[in-house]
Amino acid sequence: MKDTLYLLAPGFADNDRREFCPECAEMWGVLSYFPAIKEALDICYQPIERPRADLVSRLGERHQNCPTLILADDADAGPQARVREAGGYRFINNARDIAKYFAHRYGTPYPRGS
Repeated sequence: MKDTLYLLAPGFADNDRREFCPECAEMWGVLSYFPAIKEALDICYQPIERPRADLVSRLGERHQNCPTLILADDADAGPQARVREAGGYRFINNARDIAKYFAHRYGTPYPRGS
């Protein structure tokens, strides 16, 4: 199993306009800096509307945030990323901690200020 990154698709309609998720865009920035990580992940786009069925089926109703990274069973998250658990999965549900995890697992630089 690969790590699975859940993101909101860019340019969704909300609040009577087109929007994007800044944290999901931050993840795309990290992936564009370090494209080898992208190849190591499964990336799944979620709708802005809730419930987000893919996340709910794995983590439950309370954990629908994007970005969310569900860790592979053998993944060592390291000491700096805040890892949570639900539905039998370990996951990280914010961009900065996902970037810290990438630094630990893939050797990329750590985000500034972490």
